[in-house]
Amino acid sequence: MRLGIISDVHANQLALEACLEAGARLGVERLVFLGDIVGYGPDPEAVTQRVMALVASGALAIMGNHDAAIAGGSSGMNEVAAAAIAWTRPRLSESSREFLAGLAMVAALDDVLLVHSEASAPARWFYVTDASAAMRSLIATPHRATVCGHVHVPQLYCMTATAKVVTHRPATDVMIELSPQRQWLAVAGAAGQPRDGNPAASFLTYDTQSRALTWRRAPYHHEAAAERVRAAGLPERLASRLLSGT
Repeated sequence: MRLGIISDVHANQLALEACLEAGARLGVERLVFLGDIVGYGPDPEAVTQRVMALVASGALAIMGNHDAAIAGGSSGMNEVAAAAIAWTRPRLSESSREFLAGLAMVAALDDVLLVHSEASAPARWFYVTDASAAMRSLIATPHRATVCGHVHVPQLYCMTATAKVVTHRPATDVMIELSPQRQWLAVAGAAGQPRDGNPAASFLTYDTQSRALTWRRAPYHHEAAAERVRAAGLPERLASRLLSGT
């Protein structure tokens, strides 16, 4: 089965639709959403309802920290993120809020663990930004592969038989076969707010038979998305990030 794995949509409807269209062209058979469906972006209700409909049709979705903040408060978030959550909360319908609150923290498909942050303490929202953080996550799970979001920058880590963690920055559209002799952690990047210098939406495809993982980019009208952010009255930083991909 070919999975389409999308993380950190962040209420960016244009980016989400670009990922869905690209995934359809690539033959994606099942969708996985790795959390942060809302937050930062101008389209929280439309995006949440879209994901809800996809889940009803067989997609899988898990919880991100911004999703959790809708019901549980925004303590620990920076000022911009907290402002976006405060703006988002009253713009969600009751059904959308219930959907976000009911999302699971982790899920598994065969030997792949799916989590928004990382495996050692999913509800503490640790970031995997280096080899030591990747090691902490990898040793916390027996799964051969973990796929996460949260960081907004595509990255791949693997742990060798000698417990050494190797870091790799993946290239777009280059298939990487995940050897069963190693343990792997893939960071999906962000669909709705990339931070790796490329404003195109980031997502993954994963073939469950060949264990092949491929990072993808879906260009979209990010200038229009930035204008939606400004029109909504959200912080300017959230618009400028969409333009620069940083």
